[in-house]
Amino acid sequence: MLHRDPLTIAVAQPPTMAFDVAANARTHAAVVRAAGARVVVFPELSLIGYELDAPAITCEDPRLIPIVEACAETGSVALAGALVRGRQGRPSIATLAVDASGVLVAYRKMCLGGQEPERFQPGEKPSVLEVDGWRLGLAICKDMGVPRQAAETAELGMDAYVAGVCELEEDLPIMEERARRVVADHRVWVAVASFAGSTGGGFARTAGRSGLWSPEGAVIARADAEPGSLARATLTG
Repeated sequence: MLHRDPLTIAVAQPPTMAFDVAANARTHAAVVRAAGARVVVFPELSLIGYELDAPAITCEDPRLIPIVEACAETGSVALAGALVRGRQGRPSIATLAVDASGVLVAYRKMCLGGQEPERFQPGEKPSVLEVDGWRLGLAICKDMGVPRQAAETAELGMDAYVAGVCELEEDLPIMEERARRVVADHRVWVAVASFAGSTGGGFARTAGRSGLWSPEGAVIARADAEPGSLARATLTG
């Protein structure tokens, strides 16, 4: 049997300044330093807020350097949300993977909702990020509500399903149901970083309550509904 060390994952919901990548990157860096986790997951579009007309950024953007430095100091991998350049002249909603070596686009959101199809280029394929022998399947918000996306990700081989989301406070039960369904369908760990506080796109009050679920469906750790809260769990097995 393949031996691998336990993996500690934190799901964070930092306060976010609309459009301000530099300020938000500094906040992300502070969270990474405080989290005590190998992997720190942030919500959808965490570097800008759910601001659909924000400009896309590149992996070389110097405003991201504080996160790289924090990851270098802590040995962490940060999964942050941003808009990146896409094909056909439209940006994509993406997960950036940040570590000591720099920044890469780890995943582009495949399943767009609301106003997103009018503005953004969907991702074309699922993605798995390997950290210390653990295969983390990546998702962003509505992806969790489309069983096909999780199924296609599982076909790549995944030990955990890791998502950044932005949901209204009253839609918290939807996030819960989606997490439980992924567990039931694929028997993997699920980690969801949920936006907290207010943001753009009509999200006057988001859900928060980021959490981690075991492959047996138990809630292992849970944040509260407020910005700045964090939950952490150690994956084993």
